[in-house]
Amino acid sequence: MGYDESVRGNSEPSPDAHTVVLGPAPAPAESGGDRLGVHVVWELLLLVGAAGVAYLLWQENPDTLRGDGLRSLLVDGAVLGSLALAAGLSLRTAAVNLAIGPAAVAAALHMAEQGDRGAVAALGPAIAAGVLGGLLLAFVVTVLHVPAWAASLAAGAALVGYIEQRSSDTVLPQGSYDPTSDALYLFAGFAALAVLGGLFGALRPIRRLVGRFRPVADPARRQGVLAPVVAGGALVASSVLAVLAGSLLGTPAAGPVAVGSGLDWTVLAVGTALLAGTSAFGRRGGILGDLLAVSLVTLVLTDLRASGLSASRWAVGAVVLGVGLVVTRLVEAYGGSRDDPEEVADRPDADEQLPADWSVRRPEPLTDWAAPLPPQPVESPTDQWDLPDWGTGRHWDPSRR
Repeated sequence: MGYDESVRGNSEPSPDAHTVVLGPAPAPAESGGDRLGVHVVWELLLLVGAAGVAYLLWQENPDTLRGDGLRSLLVDGAVLGSLALAAGLSLRTAAVNLAIGPAAVAAALHMAEQGDRGAVAALGPAIAAGVLGGLLLAFVVTVLHVPAWAASLAAGAALVGYIEQRSSDTVLPQGSYDPTSDALYLFAGFAALAVLGGLFGALRPIRRLVGRFRPVADPARRQGVLAPVVAGGALVASSVLAVLAGSLLGTPAAGPVAVGSGLDWTVLAVGTALLAGTSAFGRRGGILGDLLAVSLVTLVLTDLRASGLSASRWAVGAVVLGVGLVVTRLVEAYGGSRDDPEEVADRPDADEQLPADWSVRRPEPLTDWAAPLPPQPVESPTDQWDLPDWGTGRHWDPSRR
């Protein structure tokens, strides 16, 4: 039962008496106006690192940078570059595809077994399977709204089951296509996709578009219709890029195809994408980072092999992935949004934002439910039990009991 604050001597309520505080305000949706300075500085460091490794490789084994050695190096860069683009594209849309490694190995085994039919004839069904698999993965991620890493890991496990159906540990390629003859064009194609993708991704509308699937509050909350469409398209494109990379691994020039899970390729590709400056949280990334990071990692792997050291993709991928996570922290810390009132007003959910203090204020103060006591005459004070009946003007007479 309520009571009147004035009876207790509080003539005026406190300023916040009618404010219900529910906690801090939720973070608003980010606008996409990021700082690119941190990416420029990091890409300069990547350029210096790649140039330094190339110089050491030239001093130790110059044959790897000329003739057939250079063509093999360019093909290796195109393979890793395609996988890194697949990982980076899915990361930018906050829907990472962890099945790219198994997809690449499955495509390599298919190309090795069906290559005698011709490269184009064998590549067509592989690309079709990549598109269908990407669409199925996109459906699960966007329609069911589940984490992409979990759904793609399940897809990768299904591909590993397909890979392990082989009776031998290696498969000899049956085709005749030699990718080293087109090494320059293959690497140039990857470089063009990487640079153009970085330039488009630096534009504020594009960056805002590809980052709509990135959660900013509750991860279970859906971000409209456009966000899952973009994320689904990225998952399909990343699957196709993984198939293209695997098709190069299934040619005679690459040697026998080892029957394995392919997760080592996933670790190396995701690590390279993170090393390039792509944020693990989605949306943020640089311009030349993919090209420089792929060049650096490819040169490091080649230098290790030329020096007779172990060039395990697991080991190199673990190091690259660890450094990439540090880069993600730097990108998120120093590449944050530069919001202003105009950008906030342009957001589609601007009208749904609550006040900054995340509080609900009543329009009017509550009125007292009880009327004040009538004044008592000084010359004829009443007994303390003979009080008026509040609000009626009647007095209680003890004799009428």
